Amino acid sequence: MRVTTRGRYAMRAICDIALHKKEEPVSLKEISKRQEISDKYLEQLLIKLRKSGLVRTVRGPGGGYLLAKSARKIKVGDILRAVEGLIPVYCIDAKAKISCKREKGCITQPFWKEFGKMIIEFLDSTTLFDIVNREKKWG
Repeated sequence: MRVTTRGRYAMRAICDIALHKKEEPVSLKEISKRQEISDKYLEQLLIKLRKSGLVRTVRGPGGGYLLAKSARKIKVGDILRAVEGLIPVYCIDAKAKISCKREKGCITQPFWKEFGKMIIEFLDSTTLFDIVNREKKWG
């Protein structure tokens, strides 16, 4: 499974918010500059993270973004789900608009389902807190 730019940038942005949070919101411009992500692209990602309940916005002077809940409660899977899917192949995605003519009787489909399940379990067992603490230890 390949995580797209959306997923990588969303992870960087939310980690930036978690690392630089005080009691004040982190501005879009600050995140954009530190993470080298364009303002417009970052804004699109943060809208998705906000709609998923992972970040919240504060408007006005000194406004910006804060985590909507504790970093211990935000799973990496939640972040990636907010901006892209977690399904390794489209043929096992019940919401996919593309159908596979080999779906019935496909010998590899059980493998892909199990693989997808393992990915989700791993991503849902890792929290934003875990990622940020690794950064603090390494950085």
